[in-house]
Amino acid sequence: MAIQPRLIVTGREADGTSVFVTDEPGQPVIVGAIPGSEFYLLWGTEDGTATVGTEPRQPRLVPFFPGAGGTRILFLRWAPESSAPEQLGDPDQLAAEADEKLPGLMEVFEPDSPGMHTTDSVDYGICLEGELHLELDNGKEIKLTPGACVVQQGTRHAWHNRSDKPALMCYVLVGAERTS
Repeated sequence: MAIQPRLIVTGREADGTSVFVTDEPGQPVIVGAIPGSEFYLLWGTEDGTATVGTEPRQPRLVPFFPGAGGTRILFLRWAPESSAPEQLGDPDQLAAEADEKLPGLMEVFEPDSPGMHTTDSVDYGICLEGELHLELDNGKEIKLTPGACVVQQGTRHAWHNRSDKPALMCYVLVGAERTS
């Protein structure tokens, strides 16, 4: 049975008592520019220094990639490349749809190298289901299976599902400043 993403958020009452604020299933975001994939945007923090306290917090889900000090956590279900639906529609309209639903995501992808992208973030990627290949710009690849955790440090890369089953990854993105 496939994992169903779920978000549980805690908070504090004015008197400091801990409470559950949210317990709900994740809702998939689907964009035609990346057919067959499901994005579950769960939570994020503002750029800068994260804070905690008794004031209610709202998730910062966009832009897709956080700025320095900001965070995002999401699940991403990758369709197998062998059975992913074709990208259908006008490329400009597909890009506009992706920009509306997942602002900032498509901007990092290289038009001449499908799937390759670079972000100004430290990303923790944990394979939860299936298998996914991580390709670096030198063409080397490594296969991730459930339990594998990759720390992506702002390097140029692409993801590929070369299996015949969907793969589910959990990504924690931490916005960073690029020094070189």
